[in-house]
Amino acid sequence: MQETFRVKTRKSQEVVDITRQVAEAVARARLDEGICTVFVRHATAAIIINENADPAFRSDVVTALDRLFPQGIWEHDKVDDNGAAHLKAAVLGPSEAVPVQGGRLRLGTWQGIALVECDGPREREILVDVR
Repeated sequence: MQETFRVKTRKSQEVVDITRQVAEAVARARLDEGICTVFVRHATAAIIINENADPAFRSDVVTALDRLFPQGIWEHDKVDDNGAAHLKAAVLGPSEAVPVQGGRLRLGTWQGIALVECDGPREREILVDVR
């Protein structure tokens, strides 16, 4: 089963929790066991699995990425001035896979699934594939 949903980001860089939307897609798939792949269809956004209880972690991700990839020094900036956004997304990656057991995502206690916006605000399309 595949389905898509959209997320409208509000900032140039932010981390948006999408765990609930993915879990709802898994429930609609009605698959007892399998794998759920979450994929963002954009070159300047990423999907991560990490800490979900402390909202400060999300701002830490943005800060760390900014320190690793400062704005305005990349060759790609000559094309469309978002070289840092492409590098951030490339390092994090466009997808994550989560086991499904008992019809539910098998995330750890503190884990959640998040969209990392690196070049917003934009509307991002996320594909959820459950097999």
